[in-house]
Amino acid sequence: MPTNGLHQVLKIQFGLVNDTDRYLTAESFGFKVNASAPSLKRKQMWVLEPDPGEGTAVLFRSSHLGRYLSAEEDGRVACEAERPGRDCRFLVLPQPDGRWVLQSEPHGRFFGGTEDQLSCFATAITPAELWTVHLAIHPQAHLLSVSRRRYAHLCPQEDEIAADSNTPWGVDALVTLIFQNRQYCLKSCDSRYLRSDGRLVWEPEARARYTLEFKAGKLAFKDCDGHYLAPVGPAGTLRAGRNTRPGKDELFDLEESHPQVVLVAANHRYVSVRQGVNVSANQDEELDHETFLMQIDQETKKCTFYSSTGGYWTLVTHGGIQATATQVSENTMFEMEWRGRRVALKASNGRYVCMKKNGQLAAISDFVAGEDEEFTLKLINRPILVLRGLDGFVCHRRGSNQLDTNRSVYDVFHLSFSDGAYQIRGRGGGFWHTGSHGSVCSDGERAEDFLFEFRERGRLAIRARSGKYLRGGASGLLRADADAPAGVALWEY
Repeated sequence: MPTNGLHQVLKIQFGLVNDTDRYLTAESFGFKVNASAPSLKRKQMWVLEPDPGEGTAVLFRSSHLGRYLSAEEDGRVACEAERPGRDCRFLVLPQPDGRWVLQSEPHGRFFGGTEDQLSCFATAITPAELWTVHLAIHPQAHLLSVSRRRYAHLCPQEDEIAADSNTPWGVDALVTLIFQNRQYCLKSCDSRYLRSDGRLVWEPEARARYTLEFKAGKLAFKDCDGHYLAPVGPAGTLRAGRNTRPGKDELFDLEESHPQVVLVAANHRYVSVRQGVNVSANQDEELDHETFLMQIDQETKKCTFYSSTGGYWTLVTHGGIQATATQVSENTMFEMEWRGRRVALKASNGRYVCMKKNGQLAAISDFVAGEDEEFTLKLINRPILVLRGLDGFVCHRRGSNQLDTNRSVYDVFHLSFSDGAYQIRGRGGGFWHTGSHGSVCSDGERAEDFLFEFRERGRLAIRARSGKYLRGGASGLLRADADAPAGVALWEY
């Protein structure tokens, strides 16, 4: 049975980029390391672990091999150790420009080089010993202040981002990390950037870029003056404080941002828990009581709906649906059937959820007889969208109107919604549209409708007007020619 897992801290994976823009790579053959790869893929992903001892040293574990980077006294480096030994201990020395220097703790030498000529034998820091940190996680998440145990969210009236929310509810809690000029920006849900003085600006200027630092598995954001972002004052306004070393106030967790949705029934009213525990389609506007956090179980592919009042939808006596469950169980799981612009939900009793005449929802239909068993489902907490497939992120192809699907950098796309379908807008305001032979282009003057199907935890399928699904593949181009929503036709969002 699936666990609740509403608030799950993301495991921070990253790549290390050298001065020639090549990624540190752990090879399976001979457990050798090199810096030859031009992009961030599986072999280039690393996890930072604290040293089991009491010191400040850290360990670098290859996500691909599950083995640890090590440096011997003569400077030879490898990624062979299954268990971390003395030679696996490194000190991370952040530099003023945001890059890292890795120093062998037992031997005092610096790690660097190019191509397959890597060593840890340098006695001085040169450009060859400088590494840029590139996060390998999906960049859209919730930001939790470690000291205040509160979530950051956009406050439109105060024109700021504040860490004062008990739950990451609604679109305002979405934060997107933007990798730019070897540093990171924090982008709010309305596409503005957080500057170190707490102001929100439209361009990623120098004071809106931060160097990432890791401490005990947590993140810290250092501005161009060497100060760190922290929640300040009673409201918890995010801005750079006075500290030049990160303490508990300056540390943050990144948590997975589950899809939050609203549902509209055949009576054109929003499904809600505003008037009590019964789930009913009886509201004319979408606010917190009409918003539900949707989680998909990875094994069964069934979903749960969690309400702002703190309860899961659950099947009760006579097929009723109430938002009262505090734990995930068989009765809180619903099977989704995608029916074009609409979705049908099947409860654990094998019957479909329908809207009764009084607007209440109940799982009492043996089959989808008509509109009463169908709902419009709208994703509300991705006004801006970043897509990642099996081979990398979706990004505009240089000098072309087509889209790459294998990039280590990503573009941010804007999402709009109309009658069960989504319209995707890219750089320059052009809309995604399908062309001849399944090509997908990003320069449309008119919006084309795409259907989103939430198929797995954190992954969706995108269906074009032809009925085919968008996919990546060997060509590296986004195409609309997949018959089934699986594999290369699923996108992390």
